[in-house]
Amino acid sequence: MELDKLGVLTSFIHNIVVYNIPLLYGTVGEIVVEKSGSLNLGVEGIMAVGAIFGYIVGCYTNSLLVGILVAFLAGALCGLLFAVLTVSLQANQNITGLTLTTFGLGVYFFVGNGLKAVAWPVMADYANIQNGFADLPIPFLSQLPLIGQGLFSHNVMVYLGVAIAVFMWWYLNRTTPGLKLRAVGENPGAADSVGINVKLMKYLHICLGCGIMGIGGYYMGLNMSGSFNSSCWINGYGWIAVALVIFANWNPAMAILGTFVFGFFNTLRVSGSSLAAAFPGFLGWLSAVPTQVYQALPFVITAIVLVATSVRNKRGSGLPASLGVNYFREER
Repeated sequence: MELDKLGVLTSFIHNIVVYNIPLLYGTVGEIVVEKSGSLNLGVEGIMAVGAIFGYIVGCYTNSLLVGILVAFLAGALCGLLFAVLTVSLQANQNITGLTLTTFGLGVYFFVGNGLKAVAWPVMADYANIQNGFADLPIPFLSQLPLIGQGLFSHNVMVYLGVAIAVFMWWYLNRTTPGLKLRAVGENPGAADSVGINVKLMKYLHICLGCGIMGIGGYYMGLNMSGSFNSSCWINGYGWIAVALVIFANWNPAMAILGTFVFGFFNTLRVSGSSLAAAFPGFLGWLSAVPTQVYQALPFVITAIVLVATSVRNKRGSGLPASLGVNYFREER
């Protein structure tokens, strides 16, 4: 019986990581974009575009790596569109981001439904995709009791997501280009005055951040075994990622912790009954919670986070001072 309880806990921890990784990609990507001073509310649509094109091309080439690259490029192209409209044409960033969400979801369903009517690629038919997305235990660490299988036995895209988060933290805080990017986000006029190419920095990092979001979308498609139906694979994760940027205080490393917390609440939806059965005395009440509550819980927590952070002392905040404000060089 004790082994069964241990297995339930291990599975619960494992699923937390599974559910939080797409949020990590979306959150880190949005942090990179916002550090340039641009507010992109199109995360949901960008992840959807990366998901559909990454999955389709990845399957047809039978290569996980190609799928990742295509998902990144698809997201980056969405970022390029956003940059052209907001950086070059000075369009309103909020409206452009919302429009990009609508556009991205439209592309997702247009391409998906069109291909489904002809010949939808079934993930099970592509061995390299399945094998590449299989769990890859980390030697020694995966053998640790309880947390070993839960935290250190995942597919390569989980490790890639964590590596990107850590790398972007190092990039933003320990490199000269990262310092220049933060300067652009804080005061583009001052950055321009010392010779930093503000427009180039914005373009590059908007595309980079949106490309990272696209990989997160591709991960969600693979995690659902490429089963295309009437609902989008992203399922609101893009909006949660926008809120998690605030929760993480615009820190890619903190995003790992923030998305893990949200993954915990999301995992209760599928593992709550198992926990209740394994620990009836302590967690038995979980079985009485309606499924609809579990489904709404991540969004409820998102709202609570937004309220809590809105009243938080701004001292020490990582919020870029010029976030959401278009830069007119002539007004410098």
